[in-house]
Amino acid sequence: MTSLSERIAEFVVDRLPDDEATVELLCIDHNGTYLLPFLCRRSAGDWINTRTGERILADVAGWRPRQR
Repeated sequence: MTSLSERIAEFVVDRLPDDEATVELLCIDHNGTYLLPFLCRRSAGDWINTRTGERILADVAGWRPRQR
């Protein structure tokens, strides 16, 4: 099992991506961390689901460039 620090180390945590850049988000809650199953972007200060346009309400722990 991957530790929290190992999991977060795979993500950028000290800055935000460029606006409109497509990224993967690592979120965190009382159960641990989880990768959202869809791509996201920053727009007007919010995280947005690129597929639906909906605002992400989860606690974001980090982001990384889209993995292929």
